[in-house]
Amino acid sequence: MFRRLGAFFLDILEVLVFAIGIFFFVYLLIMRPHKIKGASMSPTYLDSEFLLTEKVSYYLHEPERGDVVVFKPPVSEDEYIKRIIALPGDTVSIINGKFYINGTLLKESYLGPDVYTSGSTYLEEGAQKTIPEGSYLTVGDNRDHSFDSRSWGPITKEVIAGRAWIIYWPPKKAGVVKPIDY
Repeated sequence: MFRRLGAFFLDILEVLVFAIGIFFFVYLLIMRPHKIKGASMSPTYLDSEFLLTEKVSYYLHEPERGDVVVFKPPVSEDEYIKRIIALPGDTVSIINGKFYINGTLLKESYLGPDVYTSGSTYLEEGAQKTIPEGSYLTVGDNRDHSFDSRSWGPITKEVIAGRAWIIYWPPKKAGVVKPIDY
């Protein structure tokens, strides 16, 4: 009887250890949950929404323009969510409230027509910057309420926690994050 009880508890312990191992494998290498904090990505992503970020695609290829990423910026210990708009080697400028990448107007269909993009400390209106190799320029969709790369400069791939993949809360917005086609 005690032998059976001991075997039963050993089986439960094995299942728990296995489940915890799978959880950490998935959490550290494949995907993580994130809660949106603030209005910097509004109206695309709203405060208190929940999403899953995935890491696998960046093991296979580099981040792309339009990807929404969660990362640790150089100015905070908190994680931020922003959109990549400029890639390594791109020349970027803000002219009349619009982004220009390599001299071409960036068509940002996810923004309202009246959104004005102002410059800041790193990227001033009318100035031109070339994004260094291995770096990405990230900005929030809610340009008036976003503290982003316009202020602190580009981020590196190493600080990216993952790419926005699935929105799972609230249920009415649940679904796969659609890629942007520039």
